[in-house]
Amino acid sequence: MTSAGINRVAASQEEVQQQLERILSSREFRLPERTRKFLEFVVTETLAGRRDYLKAFTIAQAVFGRDANFDAQQDPCVRIEAGRLRRELEHYYLTAGGADRIIITIPKGGYAPVFDVIESAGPANLVSPEHPHRPGRSGDDSGQIDTAADTISREQPDRGLSRPLYWLLAAGAVLILAAAAALLQQLGSSNAERETVAGTDNRPTIIVERFESAPDGSLASDISRGMTDDIIEKLVRFNDIVVVTAMPRKTGEASPGPLYALQGSVRLEGSNLRSTARLVRRADAAVIWASDYDADLKMQGIPKTQTILAGDIAAAVARPFGVMFQTDTAAIAGNPDAFSCVLSYYSYRNEMTVQAHEAAKSCLQQAVEKTPADSNVAALLSLIYLDEFRFSYQLHTQSTAATLGIAKELAEHAVQLDSKNARALQALMLANFFGHDPAAALSAGAAAYASNPNDTEVAGEYGLRLSMSGEWDRGCTLISEAVGKNAGPRGYYEVGMALCAFMRGDTQAAELWSRMSDLNYNPMHRLVLLSILGALGKKQEADEQLDWIRRESPALIPNIRREVVSRLARTEDQQRFFAGIEAAGLSVQSPRD
Repeated sequence: MTSAGINRVAASQEEVQQQLERILSSREFRLPERTRKFLEFVVTETLAGRRDYLKAFTIAQAVFGRDANFDAQQDPCVRIEAGRLRRELEHYYLTAGGADRIIITIPKGGYAPVFDVIESAGPANLVSPEHPHRPGRSGDDSGQIDTAADTISREQPDRGLSRPLYWLLAAGAVLILAAAAALLQQLGSSNAERETVAGTDNRPTIIVERFESAPDGSLASDISRGMTDDIIEKLVRFNDIVVVTAMPRKTGEASPGPLYALQGSVRLEGSNLRSTARLVRRADAAVIWASDYDADLKMQGIPKTQTILAGDIAAAVARPFGVMFQTDTAAIAGNPDAFSCVLSYYSYRNEMTVQAHEAAKSCLQQAVEKTPADSNVAALLSLIYLDEFRFSYQLHTQSTAATLGIAKELAEHAVQLDSKNARALQALMLANFFGHDPAAALSAGAAAYASNPNDTEVAGEYGLRLSMSGEWDRGCTLISEAVGKNAGPRGYYEVGMALCAFMRGDTQAAELWSRMSDLNYNPMHRLVLLSILGALGKKQEADEQLDWIRRESPALIPNIRREVVSRLARTEDQQRFFAGIEAAGLSVQSPRD
């Protein structure tokens, strides 16, 4: 059977094995050894006729070395790793594998791979960017490319292509790459060129178009209208963006209107609701993000399903460190307006380097002086000072009371300017937490989460503070959800999952999560792994981590007790952590009388 240029029966075992080797040896396949082993295992087992055995439990044992007590409901490590594998396969086929004949995908809903063959990859089989085909649409496509992909459900939030559409995405990738220079020029343009309907408000603006529905009944139309309204309601909670529902009136040549358009559609297939969504950069009609969402209306009913899907779409579009905030610090440095500084901040948090920190701090300081009534820039500047306090070993700063005081004053000022700004409340939560006022910290965190539960950074940070304050069950649930939604910075919240597993006594899961974290992001991440390895009795591997800390962050060694106590509120949690470090061979200084 052949569909859209893809033959689903012609792939031989030899061809699939060769394709697997090609992927694993490619420089564009950038995942660590455990994920490469994951791919090799599921492909090999499928070729051997054992695809029915590819369950989370089996993979956890074969790939991650887990024991018979593994519980996929409590520990989503296999699902998370599968999501990363799906995204990396997508990246590979958009780059080095763009001309490959064999397509390997891992569809949503399981872990068994599918092997497809592109019968013809010539230009005749590619959809024209100027005239894309969209089922159910009228002829007013305005030149956008439909790259809808990666089916996402509430139960399986990983992102990746749900079916082999790489040949179509490749055409879109060419247009996106060709537009990259235009985007950088746009980011570096003057304030006047980026003004929105608010005049002086230069945050990125999104116009939310009504989601379309096939003309096959009033129910789909009602759902599409409700989905659109729910998405708007959830998007406006993100203070980093401006949301509009109609094209603004022209106020002059320097007012280009919204930078992005959020488009989508809704269709019903029995009780199954499928919604597609895409974010289009209006300057060049490039689709910079697209996704499919599935839900069964029988499970939760229409209103709740609408709310869940709208929240997932809003989070994917506007979440911190997402597609709208991925840029290079060098490309935006020197433009102290709010939009450039927001981008600079998120770029810095991804890089976590001294240079990026200084660039973001300088930008935000100038922006605060220029726009003192902007709650967002005050909140982000507060977070910059908080990072100087909590990430001092990485940023080579001093954890002084004065630094923490400045951070708290800025956070309080940001909250006074906008009491519902989730980012401001997040900053206040962290300032109070590191100021040893856990009650005030959790109060601010609860307010931040209530203000915008779809903000993955708010949810993840609130989950960390709950956990470290001793509320491990509630906190770890939020951290797990944040990780499942690809909260950034990459590898940051995985260390929280490691602590969650460690404190419940599952040291094997703790080691797995710790190694999935970004160990170079902050020396404290290495310290967490050191304690876990000590508890496991892995002396040689613990020595490797201890050597790294002594070499790269020697100032941490005499301050370990202070740093741990400032983060873990309960004595029993501190003792468990210190016991692991002592078992690893490092003596922790006792508190002085």
